[in-house]
Amino acid sequence: MPARFARKTMALTHKLFGIRSCNEVITGQRHRPCLEYDIKRCIAPCVESVCGKEEYARAVEHTRLFLEGRNEELTRDLTTQMMEASDDLRFEEAGQIRDAIRTIQTLEERQQIRTLRRELMRHATTQAAAPSNLRALPPDTKTVGTVTVEDPLFSCRGVDVYYGEKHAIKHVSIDVARKQVLAMIGPSGCGKSTFLRCLNRMNDTIEGARVTGEILLDGNDIHDRKRDVVQLRARVGMVFQKPNPFPKSIYENVAYGPRIHGLAADRAELDDIVTSSLRRAGLWEEVKDRLNQPGTSLSGGQQQRLCIARTIAVNPEVILMDEPCSALDPIATARIEDLMDELRESYAIVIVTHSMQQAARVSQRTAYFHLGDLVEVGPTDRIFTNPTHKLTEDYITGRFG
Repeated sequence: MPARFARKTMALTHKLFGIRSCNEVITGQRHRPCLEYDIKRCIAPCVESVCGKEEYARAVEHTRLFLEGRNEELTRDLTTQMMEASDDLRFEEAGQIRDAIRTIQTLEERQQIRTLRRELMRHATTQAAAPSNLRALPPDTKTVGTVTVEDPLFSCRGVDVYYGEKHAIKHVSIDVARKQVLAMIGPSGCGKSTFLRCLNRMNDTIEGARVTGEILLDGNDIHDRKRDVVQLRARVGMVFQKPNPFPKSIYENVAYGPRIHGLAADRAELDDIVTSSLRRAGLWEEVKDRLNQPGTSLSGGQQQRLCIARTIAVNPEVILMDEPCSALDPIATARIEDLMDELRESYAIVIVTHSMQQAARVSQRTAYFHLGDLVEVGPTDRIFTNPTHKLTEDYITGRFG
């Protein structure tokens, strides 16, 4: 295939159809016969004028793959052609095909970001609506227990979060210790997930969200204007409630982070990072013979461990987990909990959970939130056996929440 077709197909598709039409095709809102008609009416004449009639059939097939969201197949085909061009010493053509592949990958990443933003907005709106049977604490309420730790990794002081006029987090102060699991518990809508997202500035992506107060990572303010947010999120990884593997192979899911951050000098080093990350996530033995298969082909528990492997592949210092086992069966949940116990030897972990049993099993320190207030914090065994605050005791014993 001429290289100019690989480059022109992307531009022509977006010019003639746009992102919205592509999404309609992918979600089934646009029927296949209409798609084929549009390809023959709009794309084919343009491709013929650029590449000649002999490329017509391939042009139609490639455009259909792109519009239907089957980018992995399209990328694989283009990669084969790029290698063929390199073997034939057609380096300029190979470079142009490589640019087309990167364009496809960029579009995939943008779609992932849009999906993530919609999910964050939906989650924030849901969490902001607290149960009506709960009452807010008096404004001068102080946190029970010791919020500080020796040599903290994160140090948060007077953190407030607003969604428009909604005051979601109210003057919260707490430290996150190194190589320890901190569990955040509390009823729905109390601000656990909102506070978790403050630690790697994920709230920045939510329109109308505003964060005040001081959050220090190793003594440095994460809201400093000179702070590179991309590097911050490499140091503070996040695993979401619902597994969200990229629409790529298992190998590429894990290799993506190290590649964009330049952590591997060559393919051999990248292979080592992928293998090591999958081993540490307890997934290597299950996927070592199918690394080229899509990450979405794995089971729910395997997908969540793949997301954990993707997170630790960039060597973070902190792993944030927002109800990572809520959608998993008991066996998959047990594997994730065992993995957390192993990972805390190397990382600080902050987990949001609605399962009292899970918090008691995996954490060394527990914080109880109530309608945006941090009510009590302390060692997990004390919180669950001898809580100080009446609200903490009522929640743990199941009187509400």
